[in-house]
Amino acid sequence: MYTSIKGIYENGVLTFSELAPNIEKSEVLVTFLNEKKPKLLQKRVPGGLLRLSHLEGKTMSIPDDFNDPLDDLKDYM
Repeated sequence: MYTSIKGIYENGVLTFSELAPNIEKSEVLVTFLNEKKPKLLQKRVPGGLLRLSHLEGKTMSIPDDFNDPLDDLKDYM
C-alpha cells in the first residue's frame, strides 16, 4: 500500500506537514513539485471550444433543432 505525506523541502531539510504512519522500515520515493506550472497547463482551453486559426473571426451558431431526435436513430429509441 502507498501512503503520501505532504511536506516542504527547504535548504536541504525535509519537513513533513503531518506525522508518518507507524512503519518500522520502508522504502520512500520523494517527488519534487515545481512551483511554476508547466506551459501546457498555463494556457488551458475550456472543453468544447474550438481554437482553429481558420475559424478565427467567424461566427458559429447552433441550429434550433439541435436537440431533436435524429431520423436515422428512430429505430433505436
